[in-house]
Amino acid sequence: MVFLPSAPARTSRFAFWNEDGGLPVSPVGEGSAEAPTAVEDLTVALPAGDGAVEPVRVPARLLSVREALPVLARARSGEDAHPAAAFWGAATLFALQLTARGLLLPGLTARDEDAWRAGPLTAADLELVRELAAAMPPQAHAVPLDVEDDGHGAPEAGELFLAEPEALVRQFLDAVADTLPRSPAAPLAAGHPGFAAREPQRLPEQRDWAADVAAGHDAGVRLSLRIEVPGLHGSGAQDGPGEARFRAVLQMHSAADPSRIADAADVWAESGAAAGAFGPRSRLDALLALRRAARAWAPLAPLLSAAVPDAVELADEEIAELLGEASRTLAGAGVEVHWPRGLARRLTARAVIGPPGEALYGQEQDGRGPYGAGDPQAGDGAPSMLSPDALLAFNWRFALGDQELTRAELDALAESHRPLVRLRDQWVLIDPEEARRARAHEDRKVTPVDALGAVLTGSTEVGGRRVEVAASGWLAALRDRIAHPEQTTGIAQPAALTATLRDYQLRGLGWLATMTELGLGGCLADDMGLGKTITLISLHLHRQQNESTQGPTLVVCPTSLMGNWQREIEKFAPGTPVRRFHGQARSLDGLAPDAFVLTTYGTMRLDAGTLAAQAWGMVVADEAQHVKNPYSATAKQLRTLPAKARVALTGTPVENNLSELWAILDWTTPGLLGRLGTFRSRYAQAVESGTDPAAAERLAKLVRPFLLRRRKSDPGIAPELPPKTETDRAVSLTAEQTGLYEAVVRETLAAISEADGMERRGLIVKLLTGLKQICNHPAQYLKEERPAIGGRSGKLELLDELLDTILAEDASVLVFTQYVQMARLLEQHLAARGVRTQFLHGGTPVAEREAMVNRFQDGEVPVFLLSLKAAGTGLNLTRAEHVVHYDRWWNPAVEAQATDRAYRIGQTRPVQVHRLIAEGTIEDRIAALLARKQDLADSVLGAGEAALTELTDAELAELVQLRGEGR
Repeated sequence: MVFLPSAPARTSRFAFWNEDGGLPVSPVGEGSAEAPTAVEDLTVALPAGDGAVEPVRVPARLLSVREALPVLARARSGEDAHPAAAFWGAATLFALQLTARGLLLPGLTARDEDAWRAGPLTAADLELVRELAAAMPPQAHAVPLDVEDDGHGAPEAGELFLAEPEALVRQFLDAVADTLPRSPAAPLAAGHPGFAAREPQRLPEQRDWAADVAAGHDAGVRLSLRIEVPGLHGSGAQDGPGEARFRAVLQMHSAADPSRIADAADVWAESGAAAGAFGPRSRLDALLALRRAARAWAPLAPLLSAAVPDAVELADEEIAELLGEASRTLAGAGVEVHWPRGLARRLTARAVIGPPGEALYGQEQDGRGPYGAGDPQAGDGAPSMLSPDALLAFNWRFALGDQELTRAELDALAESHRPLVRLRDQWVLIDPEEARRARAHEDRKVTPVDALGAVLTGSTEVGGRRVEVAASGWLAALRDRIAHPEQTTGIAQPAALTATLRDYQLRGLGWLATMTELGLGGCLADDMGLGKTITLISLHLHRQQNESTQGPTLVVCPTSLMGNWQREIEKFAPGTPVRRFHGQARSLDGLAPDAFVLTTYGTMRLDAGTLAAQAWGMVVADEAQHVKNPYSATAKQLRTLPAKARVALTGTPVENNLSELWAILDWTTPGLLGRLGTFRSRYAQAVESGTDPAAAERLAKLVRPFLLRRRKSDPGIAPELPPKTETDRAVSLTAEQTGLYEAVVRETLAAISEADGMERRGLIVKLLTGLKQICNHPAQYLKEERPAIGGRSGKLELLDELLDTILAEDASVLVFTQYVQMARLLEQHLAARGVRTQFLHGGTPVAEREAMVNRFQDGEVPVFLLSLKAAGTGLNLTRAEHVVHYDRWWNPAVEAQATDRAYRIGQTRPVQVHRLIAEGTIEDRIAALLARKQDLADSVLGAGEAALTELTDAELAELVQLRGEGR
């Protein structure tokens, strides 16, 4: 691939071409010949040795910079990436980082068109540009040649060239900068609405302004300020703080050679190291850059009127500004601030959180062992994390280098009215306001769960600023104990358990026991089929051995799982009382203290008052994704149930977004992640957008102790599981399906183009649903009551072929569909063929569900038809060797859960997964997206059809248009 610069920069393009001369596959269409990319024949220059180049005429696919960016971001990480692709992928990452840092300058092109550029770049940035340019392979800058034909079909040798690498990299950085900020917020930064439009806008009236902005970007020099304190010697001695004076000396740096540095006074006098080191434009460039810096920070303005802009005297309050926001503002204008090396410019500050009554800086007072008061090992004094009444002290610890300050010294800093303070025989430069803010927060108290969250992440926000946090006393011991979930002290499996736990299950039991005994909750998020149920039964038996943790366990689960829970308890914990709190005759009278009580989410919601009146030893939310919406009535009622411990079980703690994780963990450990709005702004938005890796790391540290996640694919977790093969099976539409599909697309797109708001969204959902039903079978879409089924659907024909093979091998199969009506049609069709089936859906009674599972597991019924939503979780159907997804769900996590009904612990035979896809249809497009980028699928399709209702008319037409083999 090669970059083709243009003006304005956002109109630049990338050309993708093959060295063998063939037309490359589309980089955005996964090989589709009909992908929406322009194709042109280009002449490129390739090195021919001895510095010469030769022309080669090749067909190429062209993409705009906006279209190419996601392709380039993927290219940099591909193992088989071409050197040119890998290079431009690395350059893309650098360009995106510059944009994310806000290094964007508005300006005009030579034709007075609006354009953003990357800048101002620091010396480190410029060095990276040079390193990139030096690494550029020849194919990455083989610029297509626009040459005159000499009549013999070949260009003249003198016209052949390769682009200069560094210039090409800078042009590419400008192209990315000119492409991405095109949003309604752009005028706020640029001062003109033209800078938000994607189409070039001519702004000749802005020439003077643009020249001023460009001066700071294109200057041959950069500026910096060297802060001096006359009278301050290398030893740190000075006559006294009352005589301290501050000077900001203007320094100039050569943009071409960052090692060239000189005082502005020397450049003006052309003396010393500055003599001949800077070009003839250096003074003008420096003044233009200085004007921009003075606009960023007013105290520099006097330098503009000085005959020689050498230095400016600064007052205490101006030095305080430089210690804070002014320094960051100047850095944005390309001016760095350098402080005296002999001066301790900053005090290090961190918060210390510990039990009340502990000394300010963490010294233990009671001398009761290594944990101090409230040793969680001894069980005395450590408050429950779920208790909002317990409070811990939040104190500050300041240090000068490695010397910790006393409270009196901290008070002296806070009460000082000058930024330069004498401490311990040296001068210290600090913003007094910052010290006063720190002292203002000194006596605050925090709840144990807030304190634990802070010490786990190592930082917290105080007054809008992030500060380092340390733990003291038993809180430090607690943090160390839970920071690594699977390294918690192991426990023996309960004697009453009639099974042998696998090693990872025993580790999970140890973790759950530790967390619940400490008054903390937890979410066991193992993959479906790894034995979360037996681990929880073991935890119940373990807790009955200790008087402080004894009590009945309430399990809240979907209706379809009650029978499975009862069978597992009776099998692995015989003698443990089990009661179903469900149906008309439900009651808690005479409940045994060590009993299991099973109820559904619906019953719990309706009868929360009765359940809340019971003292529970533990409350368990199975398939906890059912309460991922914290505002739902079910989630609200679940929070009213009191318990000594709360445990969530789920194979998918995050289906669509991180707010679902918040909902689960805020129930198991209330307050851990803060309020939902705060969590969204502090973590979720930054993590989901990928803009703040530090936020992702903090969230991981915070969540890791409270969520144990193991996958079947993890080393050593489930080595006994057989292999699983997943296959997308493409089918052609019948003539009837093709006609219906094209008619529905044509008519509905016409209606959508004339609608807006909720009406438009409704039409899009109707369109998507209708097309999926047509792909399944015309009779489903047409809602025929007594249809003729055979010969009308490519999917049905393939299903018949698969079932013939599966049944001939005496195997069993699960067939999932999201539509009850389609399952009824399949049930009718297979019955007519003499195939014995059964159908489980949301309306199937609990007792009949359990009977169906038993019949299938006993081999009485070889084909099990299942509603995806009603039967996609919780069931053990290991008799199945095959899983068929008759239609595709929008969220791949839901499909994976359904597959795990067969592919789970207890499965001894290889499992084959068949996904039926209608070629050339919306199903084909969705399948390609899922296969190409799983994490993209999670973010785009996780919200289901609702995410697609926001597509433009053109994007929607591109998605649903019938093409290729589907015709």
